[in-house]
Order: sequence, then structure tokens, then C-alpha cells
Amino acid sequence: MKKYISSIMILVNFVQLWAQDYQQDKYLDSFQMLTVAQPDDYEGKVTFTLVSKLADEKSNKAVLYIHGYCDYFFQEEYAEQFTKRGINFYALDLRKYGRSYLPHQVIYNMRSLEEYFPDIDSALEIIKKEGNDKVLLNAHSTGGLISSLYANQRKDSPFFDAIFLNSPFLEMNMSWFKRKAAIPLIAKKGLKKPNKTIKGSSLSFYGESLHKDYRGEWDYDLSVKPIVSPNVTYGFIRALYLGHNEIKNRLHITQPILVMHSDKSIQSKSWREDFYYSDSVLDVGDIEKYSYYLGNQVKTIAIKDGMHDLVLSRTPVRNEVYRNLFDWLDSISF
Repeated sequence: MKKYISSIMILVNFVQLWAQDYQQDKYLDSFQMLTVAQPDDYEGKVTFTLVSKLADEKSNKAVLYIHGYCDYFFQEEYAEQFTKRGINFYALDLRKYGRSYLPHQVIYNMRSLEEYFPDIDSALEIIKKEGNDKVLLNAHSTGGLISSLYANQRKDSPFFDAIFLNSPFLEMNMSWFKRKAAIPLIAKKGLKKPNKTIKGSSLSFYGESLHKDYRGEWDYDLSVKPIVSPNVTYGFIRALYLGHNEIKNRLHITQPILVMHSDKSIQSKSWREDFYYSDSVLDVGDIEKYSYYLGNQVKTIAIKDGMHDLVLSRTPVRNEVYRNLFDWLDSISF
């Protein structure tokens, strides 16, 4: 506990020293953004970005949203579901993602999932300083993996009260051989050669099903959320591998957790309409299984016809996501 308090105080000092004033967000007209410098890492200068929109009426409740891999915050409609219900909305663009990416960095690069913990610590501290007494930690996909490990380390944290995970990335969606042989081998090599790269997984059909310039309905910056994910480093793969192993050894998160995911997954080498109605990134069976490894207050809900990012699904589907989410928040007196 003393070690935790000491680390928090150090982070608070960094926030106070480096936090700038909020500015107009670069992507969303009705949002503000705050850029916060962090200590340099192995690539040099590091920042994270906190995006915010306050509730329609003064509130002491907030949500902190953390995006997934090859991603950044752009889901304006989702944020408005909170603000119109009296919950202040914040989103964190992690270091090397979206608004936080700097030209000298390898985009999305990391060697340990714990590299993101100071960003979350600092963001939550800012949210508390702005008068929010109740905070929901909300994350999608790889953000769900990061947030789960973070919450497990921060069991005594006074900065968040509940967790909502949207299709969390709790296991690799690949063949048994790749999971048991290829990934462990790359992870081992990643210890000594973290900068060596390997081709990123192709998510082209998923990306096409989302963006308005292809087959989807959403508009976002393809330079920071490309249709096909970039190459990744061995260090990156090693970090994911170790994170998944930690999940499999079981976590002991004390806060109530809601996990939502699609009711089915899809894998196809050609375009099908089913991409609009399935998770085309992860195996929903893995999500369902490993969600119960997170803590002893876990509720899972399978959303019929949901996409990987449930709040980017077709309108009737995401309305069902919102209904389940806010019913759950009411049930835990959030």
C-alpha cells in the first residue's frame, strides 16, 4: 500500500508539472482535449491525451474510456449516451496512439502492458481533481486487457468504482499451434530483440465494415486507425503474451465488472454480410471463458449480432448495448 501511495504521489507531481490547459479537440467539435507529458521512455518523449465532454447537467459521476489496438477515441454517439444521462465522459488516447502519437515514435509500440499504467493513473487523478466522486473504468479490446491487469494491480485504488469491458482481448484468436508454439517463441525472442518486427494481423474486412469510405457508416482518421494494422514488434507480442498468461493465472479484481461481447465470431477470407453481425477480430468463446478469471463480481452479456466494437454495431444492436449497460449501472447503484 505504501509503495502504491508513493507511486501515485510521483504521478500527481508529473500531472501538476506537465498538464496543459484543455483545448478544442482536434477531431470532435463538442469535445475538449488535454495533452499531458510523461517521463521519456526508450523512444524519447511521451505524452497521453485526455478527451472530455461534461454531462448536460453538473455531475460528480464520470466514465474513463480506453480504446483498443489500432484505435483511438472517435465514438461521439457513445459518449453522448453518458452525458445525456448525467455522467461526465472522458476518453484516454494512450501513448503512441491517436492524438498522443508523436513523429519519432513507432506507432502503438510497447514492451510491457504496464507502460500504460501511468497514463491511466494520471488520467484518473485528473478526473478526481475535477470533482468526480464515482468513476466507471471502461475499455475495449486490447484496452480491456490493459485495464484488467491495471485494475488487478490497483485493488485499493480510490479512483474507480466499477469496470465495463467491451469485447476485451483476453486471448489470441488463432490456431492451437500458433498459440502454443509460435507466439511463445516470438515472446522469448522479444526479450533480447524487442524491436524486430513481424507482419501485423490483417483486419481489412473488419476495418472495411466500419469506415464510410468502404462498407461502413463511421467516419474517423485512417492515418491513426488504418484499415489494415501495421507491423508489430517482438516486444509488443511478448507483452501481450505475458498479459494473457497473467489472466490465465486468474486475477482478483475487487470492483464489479460487466463484460459484453457478440454472440458469435466470424472468420472468412472473402467479404460477407456477416461481418456486420459478428465479432471478426476475437473468439467470443475465449472472451466468455476468461472473463470469469478476472474477479468474483463478473457479469457477462452476449449481444446478438454485435460487431467487435459493440458500440459501432448497427443501430438496433448498439441500442441494446446501451440498455444493458445503463441497467447494470443502475443495479450497482452507480
